[in-house]
Amino acid sequence: MNDESKTDASFSAPPSSLRVSFLVCGCGRWMHTQGIEERPGSGGDHWLVRSECCGCRWRVGLEVGAADAHPFIDRLMWTDEARHLLDRMPPYVQALMKPVVDEYVRDRGQRVVTTALFGEARRGGAVRWDADAEARLSRVPASVRTMAKAELEKTSLERGQASVTVALMEELKARYFGMAGQKT
Repeated sequence: MNDESKTDASFSAPPSSLRVSFLVCGCGRWMHTQGIEERPGSGGDHWLVRSECCGCRWRVGLEVGAADAHPFIDRLMWTDEARHLLDRMPPYVQALMKPVVDEYVRDRGQRVVTTALFGEARRGGAVRWDADAEARLSRVPASVRTMAKAELEKTSLERGQASVTVALMEELKARYFGMAGQKT
């Protein structure tokens, strides 16, 4: 038996109609989630979900869309990228931040801490930043960046918007500086 046929016969995925939270190995034991990698792509976000059998230690990786990955994740997990962001913080901040992020994710009924959810939890969950808006904010002069960020988040909250967008940035720029058509 070659490795390719062994891989195909060694585990079975649950049908999508059954919202089961585990894979079953060919030896009959559960396969627990060992790690998740975020893989943003042109067709949307994908995750590589790595699982390992509790009995024979057989390992398998499934690349699935982020929206379809939850049945294969058996507990609260951090993606490798989110874990990297946490690991870059000082140890005393990590000890304070991890439980806050875990609780934030659980409160939203999620099982995966992604970089986006990590950022939302750090901001208290109030306002999310679109990637384009965040990149644009980084080009704002440092002397006014904090003030601009606070004003953008405040305006977004007042309007009941879930995120800060480039359109909102342009609108506030026009209101305060009369410079809507110019790039930052």
